[in-house]
Amino acid sequence: MICLTKPYCSTTGLLLAGALFALAAHAGAADPGLLDKTLTPAGGERAASKDGAIPAWQGTEAPLPGWEWGKPRADYWKYKGEKPLFSIDAASADKYADKLSAGQLATLKQVKGYRMDVYPSHRSCGAPDFVAANTRKNIELAKLAADGWSLKEAVVPGYPFPMPNTGIEVMLNSKMRYRGVGIDYKNVITAVSPRPGSDEWIKAGSEQSLFIPTGAKGSTLLSKLSPVEFYVYFGYNNPTALAGQALAITQYLNQAENETFYYFPGQRRVRRMPSYSHDSPQVGFENQYTLDEPQVFNGALDRFDFKLVGKKEMLVPYNAFGAFDFRAKFDDVALRNFIDPGHRRYEMHRVWVVEATVKSGMRHTAPKRMFYLDEDSWALLVADDYDGQGKLAKLREGFVIPVYETGSCDVMAMVQHNLAEGRYVFDGGSSGAGKDIRWVTEPDGPRYKAGFYTSDNLRAISER
Repeated sequence: MICLTKPYCSTTGLLLAGALFALAAHAGAADPGLLDKTLTPAGGERAASKDGAIPAWQGTEAPLPGWEWGKPRADYWKYKGEKPLFSIDAASADKYADKLSAGQLATLKQVKGYRMDVYPSHRSCGAPDFVAANTRKNIELAKLAADGWSLKEAVVPGYPFPMPNTGIEVMLNSKMRYRGVGIDYKNVITAVSPRPGSDEWIKAGSEQSLFIPTGAKGSTLLSKLSPVEFYVYFGYNNPTALAGQALAITQYLNQAENETFYYFPGQRRVRRMPSYSHDSPQVGFENQYTLDEPQVFNGALDRFDFKLVGKKEMLVPYNAFGAFDFRAKFDDVALRNFIDPGHRRYEMHRVWVVEATVKSGMRHTAPKRMFYLDEDSWALLVADDYDGQGKLAKLREGFVIPVYETGSCDVMAMVQHNLAEGRYVFDGGSSGAGKDIRWVTEPDGPRYKAGFYTSDNLRAISER
């Protein structure tokens, strides 16, 4: 069941329709066998949509023969070369309003020349056997902590709540999605488009490493591990204002604040950043990019109440290899006001819809958010942010792709349109980088150990 009313149905008509849908789809939800029958290993519906626009799930799609890291991923995708079925622009946006988020609809109407090219849908996202097995165990075992927002117990790597009943369970599935033990960027460009009337971009180049301890192959109780969601290292090499700066972050599973150490080359010292989290602006990006916006959402879930609205059939970025085209020139991908439509791909998929509202006594620059998550991978695909006056402020889209190394899907590349200020952020992809991202499934060096992300090590590697 989907909402067929106008674009704001996500908080009205979809609430009832989605709730009924979720109850019907997960009747008898305590039965792990549903994950081998009517549901996918991650908890999505195996069946096609009634109109056939969303196909039945057939399992993980492997790359075409011959792929290895360093070769363009898109060239080894089974459906490369497909042409769009149709395109949506400002003139036709209202026709498809029930299949778009409010932010997508506003971007089509507000950003001159913006277009969404819609392609045939392919459900490319699966899970390795050990992740599927752990997910089945989690139906009985996974538990929330007493704080109501963090995860107390689960078998990892695996989705803790494949048959969710609450919005917080949906968001935790996204945070715990299988991505291997780490992600390595030799070069990534974080870009912010110019202010209106200017031609001056911010283009920050950096080396990045992400270490995810819960992603180690096998089957481990979360309670047996250190309560860390991930460690991440950034080392900036340009522009001049950022070159030489570096930081190491530890994001915890059960703490609201992360632990951040920042190296400032002018001072030749490492400083601990006590409040560098949530909606804190990232250093160097003119208040366009906060700490909890990368990959559509990042960080602790403590500041919001998350309400599960239901499910929706929606046009979302999917199989979006164009954002990972490391052979392309960056300026050919990131145009003045938006990502080139040829490097964005939209498909019809079923998504979970979660409404986030800031908790009483808490503060946030976006006190209301709508999140849209892929049913097959739990990746966050779209988010709409509303400001303190209740006005739509930002649209974020995550470019999900099948990850050949892991046998799952992931979102790293994302775009954020600041609708209030007419600027956008493009981050996390490999477009223009010259080298691809590498997902790591087996620890293979010091960056896949906690000791790499300490203040002492940050100082040592930054002063070389």
